[in-house]
Amino acid sequence: IEDTDAARSTAESEAAVLSDLKWLGLKWDEGPDVGGPHGPYRQSERREIYKEYVDKLVEQGLAYPCFCSDEELERQREEAEAAKQPPIYRGKWAQASKEEVEEQMRAGTPYCYRFRVPKDEVITIQDLIRGEVSWNTDTLGDFVVLRSNGLPVYNFCVAVDDALMKISHVIRAEEHLPNTLRQVLVYKALGFPLPQFGHVSLILAADKSKLSKRHGATSVGEFAGQGYLPTAMMNFLALLGWNDGTEREMFDARELSEAFSLDRITKSGAVFDTTKLAWMNGQYLRALPQEEMAQMVAEVGAAKGLLARPAVTPFVQAATELTHQSLELVNDAVTQIQWLLQYPLEETLASPDAAPFIEDGFADVARAVVAAHADGSLQAAITGGPDAYKSWIKGLGKSMKRKGKRLFMPVRIALTGSQAGPDVGQALRLLTLEDGDLAAGVTVVHLDDRIKALQAWLDARS
Repeated sequence: IEDTDAARSTAESEAAVLSDLKWLGLKWDEGPDVGGPHGPYRQSERREIYKEYVDKLVEQGLAYPCFCSDEELERQREEAEAAKQPPIYRGKWAQASKEEVEEQMRAGTPYCYRFRVPKDEVITIQDLIRGEVSWNTDTLGDFVVLRSNGLPVYNFCVAVDDALMKISHVIRAEEHLPNTLRQVLVYKALGFPLPQFGHVSLILAADKSKLSKRHGATSVGEFAGQGYLPTAMMNFLALLGWNDGTEREMFDARELSEAFSLDRITKSGAVFDTTKLAWMNGQYLRALPQEEMAQMVAEVGAAKGLLARPAVTPFVQAATELTHQSLELVNDAVTQIQWLLQYPLEETLASPDAAPFIEDGFADVARAVVAAHADGSLQAAITGGPDAYKSWIKGLGKSMKRKGKRLFMPVRIALTGSQAGPDVGQALRLLTLEDGDLAAGVTVVHLDDRIKALQAWLDARS
């Protein structure tokens, strides 16, 4: 855990990182929560280790104390800028005498430690993704390894950590490539073997700019809260900048482990396509067992204020069956169930799309539906199950000499108030199963009220 930035690193932020990784299904052999042979696993708990290695560098003449104030460093930066020189350290403390250093220490002047960068040396690595990458050390001034407050600087402590923790591969974003020069110098100075480096291209937004908060959710926790499944998220993320050489898109964790290889990582940036992610999540949702899906709907429904409690009741089971195959996000189930409970008859009949059905005798079908409700045959068809409903609507069509869309669409509008949706009989059956399942304040239009509204529409036209 890189927590040396006290302003940004909190117990809450650490917990969020660990929680997000666990949610994705990732497990680790070593870490702050499970221990291991190379601890401690928080940089804030490794200060003595870093100081020990700083002292080694000082003893070898590879690091030195720097007493420059912030004002002096800013002046040096401005002078370099005016002279069109790179903004590297040019202070006197790299060549200061032992007496000058001791004098400042006796005076209690604050100081940091700087790494002494060798002059005009070419550092080359074989990046696993970028290929050969080289830098000249003259582009880099002597850099800070330990701040005046005793906290190590990132490029120093990560090199020490990775070496002591036996890290073999450092795979990270390409924006860390410039840091590699500093880290390689630290490795070499301390006699550590170099790990293999691989710098992956950045994840881009749809407009090909760097992905940021203005593009929407950017943390794993946010996606989890929106109803994405960890299996889908893992699958989607793995395919950003990597493929197995085929057109295959669906992989579980085991399959990814078997198929993955660094040589298939692409150098170009990968676009974070939220539409693709939603599609993939829908594929995983539809593959879930009905019981598991119902439990998720119950939990999300209660959390979103639709259901009174997170219990899998007959109502929740029926609602899940109706929505399961059309969902991309679990949270979408709440919206779809709310829609099934409404009866937007007036809005639907006022729309241009409904005009052909009104002109084709919708009122006659509406009267037949009202009559079926009055004689009890409609309720019997709904409670009798799918076969009973099919038999009822078939009989209605026969009596009215209607079939196909001329029969099914006006009946759908009359009973649901909408031109689209799941099976009408099953949607109406859902209303009969509601038994205190809905949270207080949730609107539901039951069959009797739907028929009253349908009759009112007929009366207004007579």
